Amino acid sequence: MAQSRAFLLLPILSLLLPIKMPAAEKEHKGTARPGPAADIVVLNGKVWTVDPEQPRAEAIAVLGERIAAVGTNAQIKQWIGPKTRSIDARGKTVLPGFIDAHVHFSSGGAELSGVQLRQAATPAEFAQRIGEYARKLPRGEWILGGEWDHEMWGGTLPNREWIDALTPDHPVLVSRYDGHMALANSLALRLAGVTRDTPTPAGGTIVKDARGEPIGLLKDAAMDLVFRVVPPPTEEQRMHAIRAALDEARRLGVTGIHDISSTEDVRAYQKLAARGELTLRIYCMTPIQQWKAPAQAGILAGFGNNWIRLGALKGFADGSLGSTTALFFAPYRDAPETSGLLNEMMFPEGNMLKMALGGDRAGLQLAVHAIGDKANRIVLEIFEEVQKQNGPRVVNPVEPRADRRFRIEHAQHVHPDDFERFARLGVIASVQPYHTIDDGRWAEKRIGHERCKTSYAFRSFLDHGVRLAFGSDWTVAPLNPLLGIYAAVTRRTLDGKNPGGWFPEQKITLAEAIQAYTMGSAYSEYGEKEKGSITVGKLADMVILDADLFAIPPEKIGNVKVRVTLIGGKIVYEASWQ
Repeated sequence: MAQSRAFLLLPILSLLLPIKMPAAEKEHKGTARPGPAADIVVLNGKVWTVDPEQPRAEAIAVLGERIAAVGTNAQIKQWIGPKTRSIDARGKTVLPGFIDAHVHFSSGGAELSGVQLRQAATPAEFAQRIGEYARKLPRGEWILGGEWDHEMWGGTLPNREWIDALTPDHPVLVSRYDGHMALANSLALRLAGVTRDTPTPAGGTIVKDARGEPIGLLKDAAMDLVFRVVPPPTEEQRMHAIRAALDEARRLGVTGIHDISSTEDVRAYQKLAARGELTLRIYCMTPIQQWKAPAQAGILAGFGNNWIRLGALKGFADGSLGSTTALFFAPYRDAPETSGLLNEMMFPEGNMLKMALGGDRAGLQLAVHAIGDKANRIVLEIFEEVQKQNGPRVVNPVEPRADRRFRIEHAQHVHPDDFERFARLGVIASVQPYHTIDDGRWAEKRIGHERCKTSYAFRSFLDHGVRLAFGSDWTVAPLNPLLGIYAAVTRRTLDGKNPGGWFPEQKITLAEAIQAYTMGSAYSEYGEKEKGSITVGKLADMVILDADLFAIPPEKIGNVKVRVTLIGGKIVYEASWQ
């Protein structure tokens, strides 16, 4: 099976050969124009470059897909020719394009047209929204998505009885927004053959009532009991979803993503790239269980071109805090019968270590989901054992890289003793700051005050010398990077109860947050030489905002909008100035 997957990847190779910078573009890096005029110039900006050699500037010149010059208005005006497009930034902030280090992109696009439950504030509204959505669908069509949050109505878990009468002809499987718990209606359970006698799968929970009957709520591995009977999206549906997601990304200034990708997603991205429809750069993170496929195809970490790159393996150690399946050393405060769930699909008899050793030995990058403090410790121990057994490595013989760039995805709740270990092993904390202000509404109810001191601990990571890569975890959280930056800088929870910040000692600065959403993410995909900063010679991926971020109160950052998004020197989104 692994060999057949390797053959599936071979057609990708011709489309992913590295794109080299044309010689003509290499020659024109100065601020004074020595040759061709710029295609685009940005003037009158508060340019925050994220380049320590030249942190600030007023203006930028773009030639082809690259940044040709960065400097003052006077210097950049020398690059203007008769065909140059001039963009007036009006004294607003200009940044490198945002790179989201953790998204579920095609799922996000599909959610845009699915049933919307995230803002359902009561059980009645939850049921009403599903019922109204069902009435619009042909009989027999599945209702999926949802993104519900039971904390919106006080924490009562949903039950299939809430929706059965409204959905007699539509199987339903709607997920909690973290993706680790889902509600199925009775029709969906019947189609999947889930009854009171169905064995609970390892690493999951079938929630039952006092009589032993399933209430429709499934956690983690148990969700697969129903997901396996859900018809997969057609190619047309997948392409439609990705196009919708691309529209959303352009609008929000997202110029690159690290996507949790299936084989079908990678194939769809290739087709869009071949048609010239891709408007962001994609680093595909494929399942660690399939590590032999890229290994046998000869793919190394960071392989590809400037649009689609491969080589990262995504694994899971545990579940989520909201579903009480994140794995902790101590029990949950509000569910003392459990300390969470280890992902039994990946961890039986040293299986995760075996996959990690094989993938790392093949030159692939390891990125493992870990939320609870015990799960983070387990993954750190695996990384340390991989380093010990496999020894130093060179990822790319042409461009030697001895650093593995291990990643822990989420790294939400970390034992105080483990920050130093993150740093010592060079593990990147791939984190999603919006979760701080979302989960912070109820996290102390789950795990208590003491453990929350080192939860979403961005300041502690940076103080220990750990690299941060920021992302959204869309669709779990909004794709908007400015909301993520707002969350990291203010830590003001969504319920308004922490105006000074939830555990404010873990705040980071605006500059640090921007760094994590640009160069931090670029570094975590081996892309720091091509993107992540406004630097001469790099790809011209930039955003112009409608405010000067450094001149407004931090609590206003979340209201700032993107006015212009450029990718590879092309304007892919432009809004009118108010």
